[in-house]
Amino acid sequence: MDKFETLTGIAAPMPLVNIDTDMIIPKQFLKTIKRSGLGANLFDEMRFDRQGNEIPDFVLNQDAYRKAEILVAGDNFGCGSSREHAPWAIKDFGIRCVISTSFADIFYNNCFKNGILPIALPQEAVDVLMKDAEKGANARMTVDLENQTVTTSDGESFSFEVDAFKKHCLLEGLDDIGLTMEKAASIDTFEAQAAQARPWV
Repeated sequence: MDKFETLTGIAAPMPLVNIDTDMIIPKQFLKTIKRSGLGANLFDEMRFDRQGNEIPDFVLNQDAYRKAEILVAGDNFGCGSSREHAPWAIKDFGIRCVISTSFADIFYNNCFKNGILPIALPQEAVDVLMKDAEKGANARMTVDLENQTVTTSDGESFSFEVDAFKKHCLLEGLDDIGLTMEKAASIDTFEAQAAQARPWV
């Protein structure tokens, strides 16, 4: 998993509340267990019409936001089913940070396990960030995980809270497998001792 330290990039404004995981990645795209390729279908039913043509009004279809790395969204982001494909699709599209006033718990935790930083801020702060995101490609937002701040293109900064362990994992690029592999030497020692003590196992 890629480390998340400081991210400066384009932020896409999506002022919708209750964006659920089926909106993020519709159910027909859940047949794969691969984490790659899902970005093409991120927000599929909002991005494309029934003929597969882009819907011009949708924010991620606009030239200014095609390479957005930050998403500023409405309240209760990631609600609905617990599908991990939702953060997979977000990450595969290129978005590394989602900012909202609140998140569904399972989606929130799945983000950290997939290298995405979900940031919950008060409505007043999200309103400021939303307006900054609406400026387009020339307005770049900065997310500093180490110092736990989000800074607008105009230099206005907001502090956010994040669990210390989750922060550590993102800074070091550790998912569940990476955390386990940090203990590889101890695991090998245990297995060797167990094999000697119980050779019949």
